[in-house]
Amino acid sequence: MNDVKSIKKIDIHAHATPFRQYAPLRDPDNPDSVHLSPELLFVEYDKLGIEKGFLMAGLPPECIFPSVPSENCKYMADLHPDRLGWFCNVDPRIAPKNGKSLYDTFVRILNHYKSIGAKGVGEITAHIDADDPRLDTLFAACEACDMPVTIHIAPVRGGTYGIYDELGLPRIEKILQNHPKLKVFGHSQPFWAEISGDLTEEIRFDYPKGPVIEGGRIVELFRKYPNLYGDLSAGSASNALMRDPDFTAKFIEEFADRLMYGCDICAPSPVFPYKFRDFLEQMVESGKISLENYRKIVRENAIRILKLED
Repeated sequence: MNDVKSIKKIDIHAHATPFRQYAPLRDPDNPDSVHLSPELLFVEYDKLGIEKGFLMAGLPPECIFPSVPSENCKYMADLHPDRLGWFCNVDPRIAPKNGKSLYDTFVRILNHYKSIGAKGVGEITAHIDADDPRLDTLFAACEACDMPVTIHIAPVRGGTYGIYDELGLPRIEKILQNHPKLKVFGHSQPFWAEISGDLTEEIRFDYPKGPVIEGGRIVELFRKYPNLYGDLSAGSASNALMRDPDFTAKFIEEFADRLMYGCDICAPSPVFPYKFRDFLEQMVESGKISLENYRKIVRENAIRILKLED
């Protein structure tokens, strides 16, 4: 396929619920402020040219709009095997049972989910420090089970969700150092805002605008740690890449093997997936990025990294 618009995409970061009619709303005044059903998600997928998406499992107490446990993701993927795969999730704060260690408990659970089809773990949103010993134990188990993890980073403690890290992501670097065989999929505003070297505390939970300044922290981390991957979903990633096309062309050329297309569609009428699709296609058509690298980003990397059948 040489036509950029004909290349079918894989969404590395999807959300859906099989029981939309029972789910609580994010906004009580907006009846559409809830995850889509798989069938409604496929309407968007058909418009976007997406062949298959990988469902993120969301656990309480942080993910309550709605909570979508691993079993629900498995259920939806089994109903639509050609269009959905799934990630499992495990809360690092669980208490081990029957005298087992926390590590052994995590390994047992992860191997179970892997045996029934889970392709990774995530998205991890537990609101604890990114270097909390319990989370480190979970990452050690993911590494042992060869399960990649999608992480959502929080910029503050309290009043939000995601694993906490400071400006510059020093705790995330510990994860990458301590678990060199663990594939970490970086995601959320505090991750992608670090693409620019002029990031400040005041805007790290926002969508910074303007040219990307050399010296961005995640560029440094990508260069130092081959186990770091980019989840290109949501407004966080699309904003980071769309704000400076010239920088993005160089970024993609350098890290094309570790960037994966995603959407993070959480409710009806999404906007940013369409803007980002158009942006990537225009980057190819203008010659800023190669068709080969485009194929890697929107499809081939997911197949290789998640060990899928093409």
